Order: sequence, then C-alpha cells, then structure tokens
Amino acid sequence: MRTLAGKRVLITGGASGIGKALAARLAKEQAHLLLVDLNQQLLESTAAELARGGAKVNTYTLDVTNHAGITALRNTINASVGPIDVLVNNAGVVFGGPFLEVPLERHLLTYQINVLGLVVMTHTFLPDLIARPDAHVVNVASASGFIGLPYGSTYASSKWAVIGFSESLMLELDMLGHKHVHVTTACPSYVATGLFEGARAPLATNILTPDRLADKLTNAITGNKLWVRTPWLVKVTPILKGLLPTRAFYVVAGLLGANTSMTHWKGRGA
Repeated sequence: MRTLAGKRVLITGGASGIGKALAARLAKEQAHLLLVDLNQQLLESTAAELARGGAKVNTYTLDVTNHAGITALRNTINASVGPIDVLVNNAGVVFGGPFLEVPLERHLLTYQINVLGLVVMTHTFLPDLIARPDAHVVNVASASGFIGLPYGSTYASSKWAVIGFSESLMLELDMLGHKHVHVTTACPSYVATGLFEGARAPLATNILTPDRLADKLTNAITGNKLWVRTPWLVKVTPILKGLLPTRAFYVVAGLLGANTSMTHWKGRGA
C-alpha cells in the first residue's frame, strides 16, 4: 500500500494503548480513521483529541465478542462512509497469574476476544477488503506467540492462534489470486499500555512505547511487510527455538528472564 491518504482504516481497541497510538500515527498519513472500542467514553475522548489535530475520525462502540454486533458494524460503516481499506485487529486482553488461580471465565474471555473476535472481524470485513484495489489486514499478536509463557498460558496460546491464523490467511489469499490484500502479523514484546503493568522485559530488551510500535506498524502497512517483530530478541526467538532442543531452548529463555517475565504481572487491576 503505497499511500494511506484517504484510506479508511478500521482499528479495534482504538480508544487507548496501541490502537490510539496507531490512530495518531495514521492521522499523520491522512488516513480516515474508524475507531472501534468497548469503552464509549474513552473512545469519544480519543476521537475528539485526534480531531483537534485535524484527523478525520468516526467512532463505533462495539464488544468484539458480539458477533451480531460486528455484522451490524460492517453494515453501518458501508452505508455511512464506505468499505474499509485496512483492518487492524488490535483489541485484546490479558489476565496473568498461575493457571488455576485465574478464574475460568477470564481464560475463556481471553480466547473470545483475542482469537474469536479477531476471526469474526476478519471474516466479516474480508469481502470488502478483497473488493478494494489495495487492502491490508494487521493482526496484533505478541512475542509470546513464539514461546510458552508461565503465568500467561491462555494469553500466550491465544497469540499462537493469531500467528497461525494470520500465516494461513496470508497464504490462502495468495493462492486464491488476491495478491492485493496483504497481511501483517505484529509480534511485539511488552508494550507500555498498562495491560502488562508489573511484567518485566527480558534481559537486554526494554518495554516498548506504543508510539514506537505505531511507527513500525505504519511502515509495515505501507511496505506490505509480513511481520513486525520487535525488539531484536523477538526476531531471533523462532530461530533459536528451531535450532535448540526444547529443554535447552527454555534453559536459555530462563536465563534471559523470558520464563519469569509474567510472575509479577498486575495489569490494570480488576
């Protein structure tokens, strides 16, 4: 996608964190922002802030676990502003803690939002993307999608699913001749959004800022890149995991602090 000017970009989880930072960055590219979030008050505040800076913004309150609501959202968007050019599946949750100490409802909610919501959003909007001359899907996964994560088992496994879905979709679109629809899988390490409050970055890496990640995501869209893997340790993790025996790999991961990075997770609280 050579330019984002005038392109309609739908961002789930767009009211805060990565979604808000990406919206601000895309506004500089003159994209038309379609922000979706469950928190209506925060969504309106974010939209007002972006609009004061000159951005073109529409907002839609939605729970991505509401599949009928996603269908209604597509109908509303197509009728009011037209079909989207870029879909950013960013909405997500994390609940840390020992597996049995986290209520089952939170484990299930993690999958409902991080995986099922993402799949339904993509299934619903993909026909519109295919019909556009140049289109893009961004699925926000995680570095934990490459590695087992104690105290974050369902979060990590949900991101494994996102990576597998994204790769499969990318290959399928190519096989079907829809080469104009590109897929980027974003796999950042911890990002300073509040969701990972208390988590510790592995050795020789830092907690990412949302703005820094937004720059990389924007470049990935305009460059039609398959991956955003940051920082450097995320890039080498799949290589090390492929070369080393499983137990040896996790000894190295433990020395780097990857295995214990979630043991002090607090998040945003209840």
